[in-house]
Amino acid sequence: METTVDPVFKNEVRISDTTANPGALGLLAFGMTTVILNLHNAGLFGMGSVVFAMGIFYGGIAQIIAGIMEWKKNNTFGMTAFISYGSFWIVLVFMILMPALGWSDALPTQALAAYLALWGLFSLVMFVITFRLSKALQVVFGLLVLLFLLLVVGIALGSALIVQIAGIEGIICGLSAMYTGLGEVMNEVYKQKIVYLG
Repeated sequence: METTVDPVFKNEVRISDTTANPGALGLLAFGMTTVILNLHNAGLFGMGSVVFAMGIFYGGIAQIIAGIMEWKKNNTFGMTAFISYGSFWIVLVFMILMPALGWSDALPTQALAAYLALWGLFSLVMFVITFRLSKALQVVFGLLVLLFLLLVVGIALGSALIVQIAGIEGIICGLSAMYTGLGEVMNEVYKQKIVYLG
């Protein structure tokens, strides 16, 4: 019995995706920027250029680039998360800087609380989705939901103590994202599960 090949598919070329995993970059950009902002929230230093620069370039632009790369990987969750949180950082920086530059009125406390609450809701749904993903991502998103909750309550009540507690919790959240991102890099380079990600 002869096998015939349809001439249409004779010269078919299959292209496999050999591009790098952008998830590590996105997680590190998110994690390190979150640590920097929450060192400020915890009271270690004032709001200034280190927060703004990290927010625009690493937490913002680098995460958006990672999200675009996740689109190419056909990863809807990664694309949505990184482009969304990358935009979050850029918007947050401009919300703080625009009044200082005279481009808008002072940022109302209620508006900032509403902004953070909306992102908390988004993060809650993303957290639920992580139950189909790794344990490490569940930890990152679970801590992120708690961070937004603490910030909303602290800002709405005008409580410096709650914001400071949020800062400490936010540092832990950022470090968990860094752990996950660096773990992905290490496991890939060593071609074995050196870092547990679940």
